[in-house]
Amino acid sequence: MAMLAPTSAALEENIPAWVDGRLVPVGKMEVHLKGLRHKAVSVFVMQGRRVLIQQRALAKYHTPGLWANTCCTHPRWDEDPAACAVRRLREELGIEGLFPVFADRVEYRAEVGGGMIEHELVDIFVAEAPAALTVVPHPDEVAAVRWVDLYDLSAEVLRSPERFTPWLRIYLEQHMDRIFGSLVAGR
Repeated sequence: MAMLAPTSAALEENIPAWVDGRLVPVGKMEVHLKGLRHKAVSVFVMQGRRVLIQQRALAKYHTPGLWANTCCTHPRWDEDPAACAVRRLREELGIEGLFPVFADRVEYRAEVGGGMIEHELVDIFVAEAPAALTVVPHPDEVAAVRWVDLYDLSAEVLRSPERFTPWLRIYLEQHMDRIFGSLVAGR
């Protein structure tokens, strides 16, 4: 399967962002340097209560080496969020055949280093993975992956927040019930 490596062109691709109250395509770096509100997609791949998390590649333009949810990205202009989730699971992790289900929409704003700000309106998706899920991380995107119990992850984030991306901390600290409702209810 062919995977796409990020290039300097990928860093300058246009993503949907709001400028003067209008949604327009804006270069990714400009969006983050100006802290513009923009669309995003996050995916949590689950096996029961276990969640697949990824350590961001050390060459990432922000938050390198930090642990994040399974997949997080920006949709292309006019790209359906669900299609974006499927595309990025394939490109980042080599995951095929999963069809994430919309779980929630969250807005947050966080500094991510290097003078950059993520101000995202995020469509969050959850996918249940089979036991024999094949994961082939793209080295330009992902340094490592691991499966962890959702509640152990939440505790780990509280103990060592500096090891995790700001958005994962926000999801688990402020929106866990909304994202993982049925799992949380069955605790």
